[in-house]
Amino acid sequence: MKQFKLKGKDIFDGERLLGPGKVLTTSADGVITEITDYHPGDEVQELDGILCPGFVNTHCHLELSHMKGVIAEKTGLPAFLTQVMQSRNADDHLIRTAMAAAEQAMWESGIAAVGDISNSTVSLTQKQQQRLYYHTFVECMGFVDAGATARYNYSMEVLRAFQAANGPFHQSSIVPHAPYSVSKTLFGMLAETPDNTPFSIHNQECAAENELYTAKTGDFLQFYQQFGIDISSFSAPGTNSLEAYLPVFSRNKILLVHNTYSYAADIRFVQQQPVEAWWCLCPQANLYIENRLPDIQLFRQSGCNITLGTDSLASNHQLSVWDEIKTIRAHYPDIPLEEMLRWATANGARALGIQDRYGSFRPGTTPGIVLINHNSKRII
Repeated sequence: MKQFKLKGKDIFDGERLLGPGKVLTTSADGVITEITDYHPGDEVQELDGILCPGFVNTHCHLELSHMKGVIAEKTGLPAFLTQVMQSRNADDHLIRTAMAAAEQAMWESGIAAVGDISNSTVSLTQKQQQRLYYHTFVECMGFVDAGATARYNYSMEVLRAFQAANGPFHQSSIVPHAPYSVSKTLFGMLAETPDNTPFSIHNQECAAENELYTAKTGDFLQFYQQFGIDISSFSAPGTNSLEAYLPVFSRNKILLVHNTYSYAADIRFVQQQPVEAWWCLCPQANLYIENRLPDIQLFRQSGCNITLGTDSLASNHQLSVWDEIKTIRAHYPDIPLEEMLRWATANGARALGIQDRYGSFRPGTTPGIVLINHNSKRII
């Protein structure tokens, strides 16, 4: 079988930079064969950049791709959500065309696998093309306890449609949307769903979320009133949102997304729970919506498992994990590139449970190959 021998300025294998004197060998169909030392005279293709496994985008909303440029920036999350709810419906052809273009852009930017949020089956046909690996997180929401069963049953129907497409390039699970949109009863129903992993949740994306849980105050009260949502049965537990809901998901794997207003006490609380937690950062979306970044140094110093996501084109100008890395580097120049590449590859693969195929250059994997330089692109 034909093989390709590639030598870059460096090779990042999913865990570390190996240095310039290494050669990556891959089969014609993209299976990693080995990494060996380079010897002068070897027949290799020399490339100007760092060779890296394909990126894993652990948080995306492909079905919102038609909303690029529709919503104003820096409005804060409650106002952003209001605009999403008022604008997300569109012509079916427009939605599908936008999703196809967004997936193509992700592929070209080096993304190999995606953790994708879905509220309906509109993205199913696109995912069945099997160009990228998807884990579909079927998102369930409903803040009123009385409606929990109906909301759960609807989302389970959506999940079953995606489960019918499960295979080497797709898996799925049913997950809560966010603490401000999921009732206590619905949280319990989701946590008890059998054979359902990993979980994903939008976590502490804005100050109003914590205010709602600590004192039943803040901007979400106006949001509920605007949409006629009766929250009279909700009693604030007097803690940050994370402390209120996380114990329900004990002994599960959960992807905590955004974490813009997560603090040291929240991290300590998570680390005391019997849960496998992964902290997904979506810096460009955080700047787009809240004009604020999470305290990334705090997560690093606390030893958190970090992954990267792009969120949606409703809250981002592009779906590129490499651009998320560049944004972090601009604000945190002291974080080593090697560490951020690990977040974008091996960590993302572990969070989605696909480390046997994606996220590293171990022999037998098919992670895709990205060339990182001034014009970064996917090459395999």
